[in-house]
Amino acid sequence: MVKSQQTRNKQEKEKLKQKKKKDKAQKKMERQSESRDGSNLDDMMAYVDEYGRITSTPPDPTQKKIVINTEDIEIDVRNKNVARNEEVPGTGVVSFFNESKGYGFIKDSTSRDSLFVHINSVEGLIKEGDTVTFSTERGPKGLSAVNVKKV
Repeated sequence: MVKSQQTRNKQEKEKLKQKKKKDKAQKKMERQSESRDGSNLDDMMAYVDEYGRITSTPPDPTQKKIVINTEDIEIDVRNKNVARNEEVPGTGVVSFFNESKGYGFIKDSTSRDSLFVHINSVEGLIKEGDTVTFSTERGPKGLSAVNVKKV
């Protein structure tokens, strides 16, 4: 007589696979029945109020709207207090300067800010530790020192 090819362990594994398939199919059917069809758009909408909070209620159309000019919006206000009069030169100390690369930094004596300086903006030669006078100019990455002269 020929012995069956399936052992008890194989049969148990096959039963577990079938059970997992049934459970998975049942869960899928439950998710489909519970889910929304997307037919109600109002339930999916979210609104932003005047303070930037997300709400589920639409804004009141009778409420007066505030008009904001785009010119009044300041994006970079880090050095707002450093608004210097261009006619009055500032003074500072060269904290770092690399002649081979052609740039450095000046520590402003009044605001204690570090300003970028390029060798093209320097009149004469400067090195670290020198006291200099300069004017400021807004560059692409913030304030830069221009018209730098050694004192």
